[in-house]
Parts: sequence; C-alpha cells; structure tokens
Amino acid sequence: MGNTLTIPGRYDKIQQACQFVAAGAAQAGLDDTAVFHVELACDEACTNVIEHAYGTEDAGNIRISWEVKASRFVITIHDNGRAFDPDEVPAPVTDEIANDAADFPRVGGLGVHFMRKLMDEVRYKFDQDGNTLVLVKVIQ
Repeated sequence: MGNTLTIPGRYDKIQQACQFVAAGAAQAGLDDTAVFHVELACDEACTNVIEHAYGTEDAGNIRISWEVKASRFVITIHDNGRAFDPDEVPAPVTDEIANDAADFPRVGGLGVHFMRKLMDEVRYKFDQDGNTLVLVKVIQ
C-alpha cells in the first residue's frame, strides 16, 4: 500500500501534504496521537524544504510519498533544492529556549528536533537527484 503527492513548494500547500500523510497514517492503523505526530513532522519537513532547500516559495516542487513496510509507516519527502543534512543541526538547548524565549537569538531551528522527537526514525540522503528525507513511525 502506498501513495505519492507532488505539491509546489509554497506555504499554502503544506496543509495539503499534511492531510495526505495523515490520511495515509490513519489508513495504516496509526492511533490519533501517532497520526498527529506524522502531521507535525510532515509540516516541519515541508517548511524546511521551502525555507532552507529552496530559500523561497515557488522555487521547486516537493514530492511526498508514504507506504507501509513491515509494521512501519514510512514517509519519503523529496526536493531538488540545496543540500541540507539534518544530522548537522545541533540539538537545541531547550532549557534556554523555555526560560528565555523572548531573548533567544534566533527564530526557528526546532524543526529537525521536533521531527526526531515525533518520529521513530529520521534518515536523510542528498545526491544528484536532490534531498530525500525519510520519516518512519512504527505501527503499534
């Protein structure tokens, strides 16, 4: 079982991608909390594509697919933007953020952290075809 959706890299299209993966997650048997986690991770990933890989809206497409493999719900998000390796993003200092949010020097930077916390596995690959992010949620 699996599906693919391609959307323009625009913020107003991210909700469509999130609904697409949420419907797939529900169909795959994930509970409501896991479906919500999948939606949030997809939102963060697509936002990162627009902001970091493309650098602006309408600079390219985002291809989102999902499939069920051996009791795992697997989302693959692909773009043709600049290389981005989430493994190079340091974990945020969450106490600093929570205690001093008004003075925190940068906006954002939590997307990769959220994806790592919400999903059971996060894998990344960049090659001549672009960026591929794989997000996995175990079906329980």
